Amino acid sequence: MTDEGPEQQPAPPERGDVLVAEQEAGGQKTRDTIGDILRSDHPAVVTVLAVICAMIVGAILIIASDSATREAAGYFTAAPMDTISAAWDAVKDAYIALFQGAIYNPNAPQALSPISETLVYATPLILAGLSVTLAFRAGLFNIGAQGQILMSAALAGYIGFAWHLPAGIHIIVAIVGGIVGGAIWAAVAGLLKAKTGAHEVITTIMLNYIAVFFVNWLLTERWFQAPPYNQAQSRTVAGNAQFWHLMGSDLRVNFSFILAIAATVFVWWLLKYGTFGFRVRAVGANQDAARTAGMSVASTYIGVMIVVGALCGLAGVSQILGTANNYQVTASVDGGVGFTAITVALLGRGTAWGTFAAGLLFGALSAGSGQLQVATQTPPDLVQVLQALVVIFIAAPGLIRLIFRLRRSKSAGSAVLAKGWNG
Repeated sequence: MTDEGPEQQPAPPERGDVLVAEQEAGGQKTRDTIGDILRSDHPAVVTVLAVICAMIVGAILIIASDSATREAAGYFTAAPMDTISAAWDAVKDAYIALFQGAIYNPNAPQALSPISETLVYATPLILAGLSVTLAFRAGLFNIGAQGQILMSAALAGYIGFAWHLPAGIHIIVAIVGGIVGGAIWAAVAGLLKAKTGAHEVITTIMLNYIAVFFVNWLLTERWFQAPPYNQAQSRTVAGNAQFWHLMGSDLRVNFSFILAIAATVFVWWLLKYGTFGFRVRAVGANQDAARTAGMSVASTYIGVMIVVGALCGLAGVSQILGTANNYQVTASVDGGVGFTAITVALLGRGTAWGTFAAGLLFGALSAGSGQLQVATQTPPDLVQVLQALVVIFIAAPGLIRLIFRLRRSKSAGSAVLAKGWNG
C-alpha cells in the first residue's frame, strides 16, 4: 500500500497574468471586429473602397494624359525607369495639387483659402443632396432640385434687394422667403403625385423647365434687372441680407455652411426619431402596408415634398445670400447643383451624414480642380471623371466585392440600392 500525499491543487493565476490575458482577449476581439468590418461589404467600407478605386483609375488617366510620360514610353524598352518615374511624378503632382487646392496650401497667400472654397462648393451640394436623399427614403425621385433652387434664389434675391428691412430681420425674412419658394415649387409635384398619381420624375423635370424660363423672363424686367439693363442679372442683394463670413472677410465660407450642418442634423433626427420620418420610411418601404396600417400615403407624399423643397430652398439661399454667385440672381444661379445633388445622394447611400460627407468630397474635388489645372496642366474635366467613377463604383457593390474579395453582409450595397434605401 503506497502512501500518497494530499492532491496538489493548481496554483491560482497571478493578478498580472489575469490582466494580461484579459487585455489579449480584448485586443483579439477588437482585431476580429475590425477584420470583420474590413472583410464585409458594409456601406461605409464599400464607399471608401469605391473612392480608392476611382483614384486608382484616375491615376491611370492622369498617366495617359501626361505628355512627359507618353514621351518616356516611346523608349520604354531602353530605359523603363524613365517611364515609371515620369508616371509616378505625374500622379503624385496631380493629387498633391488636388489636395492643396481643396484642403490646405502653405504656398498660397491665404493658407486656409482652399478649405474655405471646399466648404463654399460643398454647402449647396449638401443641402440639395439632403433633399434628394429624403425623397429617396419616401420612395420618390426628386429630379426637380434645379427648379426648386432657382425659384428659391429668385424669391430670396428679390427680398434681398427690393425690400428695405432692419439688419437682422432682413436676412431672416430673405431666408424664410427662399425656403418658402423652394417648398411651394416642390409641393406642386407632391400634390400632383398624391392626387393624380402623376410620376414625380416627369412633373419635377417639367417644373424645372418652367422655373428656368420664369427666371429668364425675370432677368428681362427692369424692376428685377440690374442697371444699365444690358446684362441678364438681377440687382445686388443688400448688405444686411448677406450671410456673414465665418473665417474673415478674405475667405468666402459663410453662415450658409452652418445651415447645412443644421439641416443635416434635422434630416438625421427626422429619419431616426421623428414620427413623420417613420411615416416617410414606412411609405417608402411599402406604401400598401403603410396604408393598411392607417397612414395617409397622399399626405405623406405632399409633406415630404414640402420638406424636400425647403431643403432645396436653403440651397438656393446659400447661392444668392452667400458669396457663390456674387449676391445676384442669374440664369445659372443654381450652378448645376440640382443634378449633381443626385450624385451626392447616391454616394451618401441614403443617410444624412453620408450625404454630408459626400457633399464635402464633391466640394473638395470642385475646389481642387483649379489648382490641379494650374499646377500640372491636367485637364480639369478629369475631376468630373473622378466624380463619375466614384458613382459607378458605388452603384456596383458587386464589383467592389469581387475586386477586394469582400464577404457579403446583410447590409449589402446592392440591396440598399435596389430598395431605394428604405431600410
